[in-house]
Amino acid sequence: MTKKKIQLVLGSGGARGLAHIGVIESLERDGYEICEVVGCSMGAVVGGLYCAGFLGQYKDWLATLTRGNVFSLVDFTFNTRGFVRGEKIWTLIAKITGNQQIENLKIPFTAVATDMLNMQEVHYQSGDLFAALRSTISIPGVFTPVIDQDTVLVDGGVLNPLPISAIKRREDCAVVAVNINGRNEPLVEQEEAKQKSRNWLQRYWNNSNKNNIPKISFFDLMNTSYDFTQDRLVQLTIQHYQPDLVIEIPRNACGTFDFHKSAQLIELGKKAYEKAKQLKQNSLQKAS
Repeated sequence: MTKKKIQLVLGSGGARGLAHIGVIESLERDGYEICEVVGCSMGAVVGGLYCAGFLGQYKDWLATLTRGNVFSLVDFTFNTRGFVRGEKIWTLIAKITGNQQIENLKIPFTAVATDMLNMQEVHYQSGDLFAALRSTISIPGVFTPVIDQDTVLVDGGVLNPLPISAIKRREDCAVVAVNINGRNEPLVEQEEAKQKSRNWLQRYWNNSNKNNIPKISFFDLMNTSYDFTQDRLVQLTIQHYQPDLVIEIPRNACGTFDFHKSAQLIELGKKAYEKAKQLKQNSLQKAS
């Protein structure tokens, strides 16, 4: 990339979003100035904290998490709209940052949520940062949605998992998009075995009954169908808006709630950035 200013788009995808931290650190190391961030779901969390100047503190806090810590932060609720409230985690993060207004952040920031009643995107560019973040991470059926007057707000990834469309492209900036729902990649042998045990496509062949009817759970069917839809949306978005650089984080990098793997995921973000940068350089060399 010849331009040294960046408009950064950070996609949705649970704990894989911690890889965004590695991408941001790599861009800064290479001397790029991030002049705008747009994100949804975990991309909005990382992007919002970065624009507020607290990403380092957030990273330090993540390093203290264990699998048990993560589970203890999940505040379960018996609610037909979702089974996690999400208040514990926001209380802890707010202690790090204090109250923040989006319009006062050091770097322009947009968080993308979905208005379920009106079937449209909601772009937060002002107002309370944590209200925006709480809306955009509300995975339908998992986190309880945010009820705001005449709207029901959920995860921005429902309509726009990689919100490049929310960027107003500038001539002096390159657009960098980070997709954290990229194609699965081969894992180390032990982790690959674990992944296969969770993969309903594998069970399709191995666990069918005597009538050859596949045993697919309701959760597997719904979750994988949602993933396929998100993947197609991202592909079409990239084809249409053509960012200058696309960084892909494989979907099988970790589970949705594996926040205790922050160090591994941040390093993965750095490696994915280097891979994307090399592919871009190779493509430019061939074109010339």
